[in-house]
Amino acid sequence: MKRLFILTLIAIFALLLPQQSQAHSPDQSYIYINVYKSAMDGRFEVTVRDLNKALGLNLPEPATLADIEPYKAQIQNYLKQHTTFSADGQTFEIVFKDLEILAVDDMEQDFLLFHYDIEDVDAIPSALDVRYDGFFETDDKHRGMFLVGYNWKAGVINNEAMISLIFSPNNTQQQLSLDEMSLWQGFVALVKLGIWHIWIGLDHILFIIALILPAVVRRRETLSDFSTVDQNVSANYSNSWLPVAKFKPAFLYILKIVTFFTLAHSITLALAALGVVNLSSRVVESIIAFSIALAALHNITPIFKGKEWLIAFVFGLFHGFGFASVLGEKGLEGDFMILSLLGFNIGVEIGQVLIICLAFPVLFLIRKLFIYPRVITYGSVLLILIALYWVVERAFDIELAWGRYLGL
Repeated sequence: MKRLFILTLIAIFALLLPQQSQAHSPDQSYIYINVYKSAMDGRFEVTVRDLNKALGLNLPEPATLADIEPYKAQIQNYLKQHTTFSADGQTFEIVFKDLEILAVDDMEQDFLLFHYDIEDVDAIPSALDVRYDGFFETDDKHRGMFLVGYNWKAGVINNEAMISLIFSPNNTQQQLSLDEMSLWQGFVALVKLGIWHIWIGLDHILFIIALILPAVVRRRETLSDFSTVDQNVSANYSNSWLPVAKFKPAFLYILKIVTFFTLAHSITLALAALGVVNLSSRVVESIIAFSIALAALHNITPIFKGKEWLIAFVFGLFHGFGFASVLGEKGLEGDFMILSLLGFNIGVEIGQVLIICLAFPVLFLIRKLFIYPRVITYGSVLLILIALYWVVERAFDIELAWGRYLGL
C-alpha cells in the first residue's frame, strides 16, 4: 500500500509538469478607488461570467470589446445601482470613462475594467461611506473586494495587495477612513476572508473530517502506549480499534496533524499568490478531491501507519494552490502582499480549528459506542464516493446530474 501511495504521488507530479497555468476564478469582483488632493477616481473589475448570471446576458467567454459594447450602458447602470459613495450626507456621482479588458494568464476568464470618476467632490472627506451589493442576488457566495489603489495622504501608492473592505450579502455598507491607511482594518478583513473561505470550501472541510474521524481511537496493531487507550470497553467493540482514554492527548494529536496541513498549504499559497508557481486548476481541484478519498481510505486500510501527518502535509500542498484562487490568481501584488497572506492564512487556520473544536468533542463523547468503528468505516466509504465523484467532474471538466440533487 505504501508503494502504491508513492507511485500515485509520482504520477501526480508527472501529470503536473506539462500543464499550462490555468486556474479557476473565485466568485469575486473588485472595486478600486484612488484618492488625490481634491479628486477621486477608480475602477470596477468584474467577470463576464458574473455579468451573464446577474443580467441574463449571453456574452461569450472570453469576450472582446466589440462583444461588450452593445451592453456597456446596461452594465454600467447595473454597477451604479449597486454601488454608492457618500460622506457627511452627500452622495457622490459615479461617472464612467473608458473600458478595457484585463487578461489574466492564470485564470479561466478575463476581467472587464470599468474606469470611473467620482464627481461633485469639493474636498476629500475624512471617511467615505461605501455601499456595494453587486452580484449577491444571483450568488450568495460572491464577495466584493474594495481596495485603495492610491492615497498619497495615507502613504498608499500603487497598492494592489491589501484589501481594505470585503462586502458580502450580510455586510453591504461599510466605512473607509481616508485620512490614514488602516493596515489593521485590512489585516482583519483578510482574516475574516480566510475563515469564510474554509467554511464554504466543502472539499477542504471533508478532508479535515477524514483526518479527525479516527482521532478518538487507536489501531490495536499499532499501539505503542496502551496508557492512552481506554480498554474498559466491551470485547465486542472492534478487532481493529480501541477508544482513547483521555481527551487532551487525542486532541493535541489531531492539532499536530492539522498543523502539518497548515504548514503545507501556507507554503504553496504563498508561492501561488506571489506568482512563483501556478498550476492548472483542473489538476489542483482534482487532486484536492483525490486527497479526501485517500485520507478516507487510510481510515479503512492504513497506508502509513501512525504517519497521518504525512498525508496531511503532502496533500496540504495542493490545498494551498486551491486557496490561492482567492488572493494570487488575479495578480494581486505589492507592498502589502505578505501581510495579506499572513492574515488570510491565520483566518484559514482559525476556520480549521473551529471545525475541529466543534466536531472533536462530539466524536470523543461517542467513541465508546460499539457502532463507532462502523461510523469510521461507513463514513470513510461515503467520503470516498463523494471524492471520486468530484474527481470525475473536475478531471474531465463535466457536471454530473447527481450533484445537483445531492448538493455537491
